[in-house]
Amino acid sequence: MNVLAKKRTPFYKILVANRGEIALRIIRTARRLGYGVVAVYSDADREALHVREADQAVRIGEALPSQSYLRIDAIIAAAKASGASAIHPGYGFLAENEEFAQACRDAGLVFIGPSPQAIKAMGNKAAAKEIMQKAGVPCVPGYQGADQRDAVMLTEAKKIGFPVMIKAVAGGGGRGMRLVADAAAFPDALRSARSEAKSAFGDATVILERAIVDPRHIEIQVFGDRYGNAIHLGERDCSVQRRHQKLIEEAPSPAVTPELRARMGAVAVTAVKSIGYEGAGTLEFLLDQTGAFYFMEMNTRLQVEHPVTEAITGLDLVELQLRVAGGEPLGVRQEDVKFSGHAIEVRLCSEDAGHDFMPQSGRMALWQMPEGIRVEHALQSGSEIPPFYDSMIAKIISHGASRDEARGKLICALEQAAAFGVTTNQGFLISCLRHPAFARGEATTAFIGSHRTELMAPRADESADAALAALLLYATNPHAPPWRSGRSLATTFPLVTRIELGGKVHEIEIVRERDGGYVASRNGDRCRFAIDELSRDTIRYRIDGLMQSAKFLRHDDRLYILHRGVTLEVHDLTLAAPASAAAGAGDGKVRAAMNGRVVAVLVRPGEKVAAGQPVMTLEAMKMEHVHTAGVAGTVSAIDVAEGEQVTTGKIVVEIEADAKAA
Repeated sequence: MNVLAKKRTPFYKILVANRGEIALRIIRTARRLGYGVVAVYSDADREALHVREADQAVRIGEALPSQSYLRIDAIIAAAKASGASAIHPGYGFLAENEEFAQACRDAGLVFIGPSPQAIKAMGNKAAAKEIMQKAGVPCVPGYQGADQRDAVMLTEAKKIGFPVMIKAVAGGGGRGMRLVADAAAFPDALRSARSEAKSAFGDATVILERAIVDPRHIEIQVFGDRYGNAIHLGERDCSVQRRHQKLIEEAPSPAVTPELRARMGAVAVTAVKSIGYEGAGTLEFLLDQTGAFYFMEMNTRLQVEHPVTEAITGLDLVELQLRVAGGEPLGVRQEDVKFSGHAIEVRLCSEDAGHDFMPQSGRMALWQMPEGIRVEHALQSGSEIPPFYDSMIAKIISHGASRDEARGKLICALEQAAAFGVTTNQGFLISCLRHPAFARGEATTAFIGSHRTELMAPRADESADAALAALLLYATNPHAPPWRSGRSLATTFPLVTRIELGGKVHEIEIVRERDGGYVASRNGDRCRFAIDELSRDTIRYRIDGLMQSAKFLRHDDRLYILHRGVTLEVHDLTLAAPASAAAGAGDGKVRAAMNGRVVAVLVRPGEKVAAGQPVMTLEAMKMEHVHTAGVAGTVSAIDVAEGEQVTTGKIVVEIEADAKAA
């Protein structure tokens, strides 16, 4: 008992060095356990929910992470100023930074996470692989040498054999990672990966790995304490990804048998015991088609997807973190861990899946999450989604007795979620969950790439969508006759409504008939509606005898409609002047595709460029996006500088088209 007492590190107030739903998640458990909580915020997050929910909040800098959430000195100072005796890093930003963990210790603060030595050992992918190999953990063949010269890297890639994976040694979350199909594409991919790694982690060093074809991405949740105890909490399947970033996670994995779970779990526990690991961690593996598994990396923190493990084990992983950080023994033995049912989590992101998952920012006009299911978020109607941070804005987690039950609950929840004002991947997530391959539990990391056409398929009822939009614009117009007025002997005249929907302009003629119904006509198609109920934000109607309902919001010249899980954004052009054809198309001007920061200008004034040639790299929401020349010609002007923050649509590069191209 005396030994245990000497190793205790009690604390009473916790500063959460993170933002948004991450901070709120930690605050929730900390409050339940009786701790005081302190939030930190950047200028972009002054009105954020995590700031309002905390007992105290401290400003730590400007909007960019490097000027706020990544400032170790500012966070330590905030803890001192607020009287916090412990810091929880969340599961992003500084969570895997050994310098931050050491700075906390040096300042006499408890770091709620592993030791700086463990973070350093496992945070570097090259060093981690060496440690794992010594511990007998199977690893993906590759190159993790110190010689980073371009020629050496290309030679090593050829030795490994293509396809090859480039990975940032200090990376995570898919940043600084590139899959390269052949030697010709390697130099550009290497440059891009290094640039992104340097920007995201301050370290451009990369390793190379053999690309395992169509694997499962399986991770094992582990916990250790300072008394040498360690356990695993089973696996999570994180195979559904875009840009090497997870979108859907589930536990248990449809591909892992109890025997395989026991083997992978034992390997993971042996590995963390070998380094005296404390706190929460995750070992990530690739599982190939034969059932062989290979270590990829270890995340020395709690993962975004930890709720699915909580759902099937009944454990609060943040509570375990806090108890271990305070010096308590783990208190859970391996034989105590029981699994119940199936859980699935989706990441709702502010991104446009139809345009290469381009990050989106802006103001959320309406935000209503489903009830009766776990939702982790930090938004409300009117919240601003800034371009400086990750695009994930919510996690929705379902738990059922079976996988099919969990999947069904999640689809229903997504269909009820209203996110109006900023484009999200809501409809895409529903398509993934409904896809037969996912339903059968067959999804690998190739799932989105293999089924992209089906997952991105346009809605079959485009005419009905346009007609519904016209009906709502007509019926909610303050000058329109009341929808309840019923039959009328008065003559009604058709009105032409002009809208933009799905990038197309539609002209719909709509007329109120004498029996009280409505007819919308477009290109010879006719839809007849009868409205049964129309409130401030919901319409219940019948079309061709089928009753349906939709949620909607009129906001300035926009109409948002949530219909069967798909959000339609309608631009009312009825009173707008006709737009000129394809403004800016082929004019040689390269425009920023989103709000973001210029990280690389790849051309110079006077340089000849080909159509499709990369000219600028923009970073938004922690991802790099290469912008290319729309025409062949000569660069006439560079309108931005590296490091500059730009807004959507800003001209960044101007190209004078070749005479023959023009």
